[in-house]
Amino acid sequence: MARITAGLSPFTDAAEIAEDHDLTGRTVVITGAATGIGIETARALAAAGAEVTIAVRNREAGETAAAQINADIGEDRVKVGALDLSDLASVAGFVSTWGDAPLNVLINNAGVMACPQAYTANDLEMQIGTNHFGHFLLGVGLARALMNGAEAGRSARLVSLSSSGHRRGGINWDDVHYRTRPYDKWESYGQSKTANALFAVGYHKRFAELGITANSVMPGGIMTPLQRHMAREEMIALGWMNAEGVVREGFKTPAQGASTSVWAAIGPELEGVGGLYLENLAEAVPFDPADPYQGVMPHALDPESAERLWALSEETTGVNL
Repeated sequence: MARITAGLSPFTDAAEIAEDHDLTGRTVVITGAATGIGIETARALAAAGAEVTIAVRNREAGETAAAQINADIGEDRVKVGALDLSDLASVAGFVSTWGDAPLNVLINNAGVMACPQAYTANDLEMQIGTNHFGHFLLGVGLARALMNGAEAGRSARLVSLSSSGHRRGGINWDDVHYRTRPYDKWESYGQSKTANALFAVGYHKRFAELGITANSVMPGGIMTPLQRHMAREEMIALGWMNAEGVVREGFKTPAQGASTSVWAAIGPELEGVGGLYLENLAEAVPFDPADPYQGVMPHALDPESAERLWALSEETTGVNL
């Protein structure tokens, strides 16, 4: 099968991806959309006519973002829902409030990166607990709403934000939550991003025949509040910026970083297609060390690992399909 691509520059703004679409009447939920690429994803989809719910932990920040977008587009299409992905009770509350109302697109955008060792309200390691297990419960909990949002000839879609960080490793099945092994913030982040990609594989397998497709997305290198736990010196050491604070060539603006999420949500090239890892407005190529700034590792798309993670996620969240 030919590699799927939007045929556009990786540095295309999200607004350009959405501008030729009429999304009037379509409903979208985006987690963590008060800042960064999330707010740009919400802006692009709302400007094209979608009714967007920003699902956020900080409601005040969410209300500010929603008001900004609504003012920019001249319509009240963006609203805010309370959601703390590090607390499964909060996730269950959001799902209950939404109910079975039709949902066309769920974008699991929120995340934490390279934070100090910490645990969620449910005693799960913070990065995988928030980035994966919270989103797992949300995605499974809203499956009925997504089924109700599927239309004749057009599937509902789930978009799971992953990262090139997945290349740092797969899932440590013996100690997912760092109960016994030393904590490594980047290893932990990589594990959670592998989980995000595997979730899309498992979700698509279960729900494609019911009208829901699922893909994971690598948005690119972008300077956003996601780096809140990183010192400037660390970003310089990683080569993300120079000593003067100039960001490395190849990094994207938040609007450019949101473009692959928007394409995954509405791109016609992806209708009926799922279980993929997308980056730079295209299906990712296999990782090649000779070209380290793109590509997906096999462990992030492995169907057996996706099944094992699904079983662990059901056990952890108490959700059974």
